[in-house]
Amino acid sequence: MNLFIVGDVHGCYFTFLELLQHWNPAREMLIQVGDLVDRGNFSPETVAAAIALNLKHPKQTVFLKGNHEAGMLKYYGPQGPYPNWLEWGGRETVEQYTVQAHLQLPHLIWLAQRPLYWENDAVFVSHAGLANTPTPLDEDDQDGVLWRRGPLRNIGRLQVVGHTPTQDCRPAFDAAHQALYLDTGAYMGNCLTGVKLTAAGEVLEYIAIDTHRTDISFR
Repeated sequence: MNLFIVGDVHGCYFTFLELLQHWNPAREMLIQVGDLVDRGNFSPETVAAAIALNLKHPKQTVFLKGNHEAGMLKYYGPQGPYPNWLEWGGRETVEQYTVQAHLQLPHLIWLAQRPLYWENDAVFVSHAGLANTPTPLDEDDQDGVLWRRGPLRNIGRLQVVGHTPTQDCRPAFDAAHQALYLDTGAYMGNCLTGVKLTAAGEVLEYIAIDTHRTDISFR
């Protein structure tokens, strides 16, 4: 089965829905690299859409955890609140869930269950990528798969990540480290990008959807 990997959505619900029109569940596994929430206008709606897809297509959908989900879970968790999260998009998310309070607990439970990565023999997908750190799966490791900025480790497979926004609404490929960056700044008004790959990691097609103004305009 081919792969359809989607970059950081950040509450851009209507843009996400448009991009999903290009997904073929019969032929492609949908993998989203995390950061469904924060910054855009529709975090609850975006998570609800992801949950619905996951329930309808449990074998064809994978939604990974991003650092923004980790921040949200820490804020609402037993060690919270986590005020840092409020400064990078969490405040808007809190306000949105206040309006739809019935969604907060089930969404937190689902987000807490998200895996940190997906892999096969040719492709490794995570939010921020594998680098040279002894604890890459530690959610608090600033060089781990939720937080890494900078070059990744060449693991002999294609790494597909989000987290670090690219320029000019285009994905970026780092050939030296076999790393493909898919965060094309949807929340900044650029676009949301997905890439179609074969299971062997061959790029078939890039699809970029311009961010819907409704997703990011002041309400």
